[in-house]
Amino acid sequence: MSPALLFCILIGYFGLLMAVAWATGRNANNDSFFIGNKSSNWMLVAFGMVGTTLSGATFISVPGAVGNDGFGYGQILIGYVIGYIAVAYILLPLYYRLKLTSIYHYLDVRLGRRAYQSGAGFFILSRLLGATARLYLVVNILQALILDSLGVPFWLTTFVVLGMILMYTYQGGVKTIVWTDTLQTTCMLAGLFFCVGFMLSELNLSIPESLARMHEQGLSRVFTFDADSPNFWLKQIVAGAFIVVTMTGMDQEMMQKTISVKTVGDSQKNLLSLTAVLVVVLSAFLFLGGLLYLYAPIVGVTATGDKIFPAVVMGHLPATVQIIFLVALISALFPSADGAITALTSTFCIDILGIQRRNDLSEEAKVRLRRHVHLGFAFLFLALVLVFKWADNPSMIGVILKLASYTYGPLLGLFAFGMLTRRTLNDRLVPFVTIGAPILCGLLEANQKYLLGNYRLGLELLIVNGILVFAGLFAISQREKAGSAAVTA
Repeated sequence: MSPALLFCILIGYFGLLMAVAWATGRNANNDSFFIGNKSSNWMLVAFGMVGTTLSGATFISVPGAVGNDGFGYGQILIGYVIGYIAVAYILLPLYYRLKLTSIYHYLDVRLGRRAYQSGAGFFILSRLLGATARLYLVVNILQALILDSLGVPFWLTTFVVLGMILMYTYQGGVKTIVWTDTLQTTCMLAGLFFCVGFMLSELNLSIPESLARMHEQGLSRVFTFDADSPNFWLKQIVAGAFIVVTMTGMDQEMMQKTISVKTVGDSQKNLLSLTAVLVVVLSAFLFLGGLLYLYAPIVGVTATGDKIFPAVVMGHLPATVQIIFLVALISALFPSADGAITALTSTFCIDILGIQRRNDLSEEAKVRLRRHVHLGFAFLFLALVLVFKWADNPSMIGVILKLASYTYGPLLGLFAFGMLTRRTLNDRLVPFVTIGAPILCGLLEANQKYLLGNYRLGLELLIVNGILVFAGLFAISQREKAGSAAVTA
């Protein structure tokens, strides 16, 4: 298919997003931008969050990883279900009871200003790295499919994509994103299930027949029983639960949309509905990965990992499938960045700059400040995507989860300490604890061969990181004084 035609499809899709943004962002203010005026429909939020949760990394990397790991991602998926239930019934009631705009304000109320700013700072770092890694993956594929042949350099592609995202989130923020993410999730899931159906047709197999073929080739293995392996089933399930607790329940981007729903009951429905949909969708992604690895040898495709899905579709399937794949890929691209830029802007303005406490600023000045911060994060995204391009890792899903182990561990430790103890902290020492724990984790991972023998650390490094932070906070804490009040779950 002509790259010029594919480029026109990209522009047309963006025009549709802009129309939605114009319709939803009129007369928006900071309250609309940060939490959607607390009036978002829980069904729209739940459906739109599927796209944000999955992103381009899931769309490309989960099917690609089947070649090496089989259906091993299913172990993490089991943990996800446990994690979402914990977020719905432990964290959400706390956030609603405190009427939070930023979830990190809980740390301020419970532990102190340095803990609050440390939590917000680690969220900013986590979301910057994770969202730009996801964005890089999809932009890199668009570059290879369309823009290299048109002579457009990678940096310019990234700049234009970020400009598009900035344009449709600049005014409406969360109020707009709830609707655009719904549109994008619809397109992404339609593309996923269409590709599954088409691949089954091309292979002339039913679902049971294809699963039997995958089993014969070792592609459908789910559980790893080697306790020393990073993919050991128990480690993966426990890590999956904590990944959701931290990357959803302690993540301002995800919670910003969830707490934009009016009541805690509807917000819980949102998360539980999201969980059910994710189980089906992620299972479909794994199944698609198996189909791709069955089909690739037939047409002579030798690509693996992140490259197999685009190689099969763009090199060997009809133009209609290519268009559907492209629209689905673009739909996976935008939710991974639009919500991140909006949430980072919210966290920096509310938690770092204290914009809501600034009585010296008029409402117009606060809006201008928020827009400047928004623009600044867009340029940070550009710089980090270029860094990932330079690094060029073949499987970005692994990179994203590894980064999360280091950057979300301090959030896990901070929230756990606040909710599980009634002790007070020496607040000025908190940053040393939250920075020191990831450094210790890095040293542990680098020397695990000598310290742990045959045992290899996997995603449980997130839990180790959180435990180190919890222990450090306990060491700099004291019993709560009589008569003082602590905010706990």
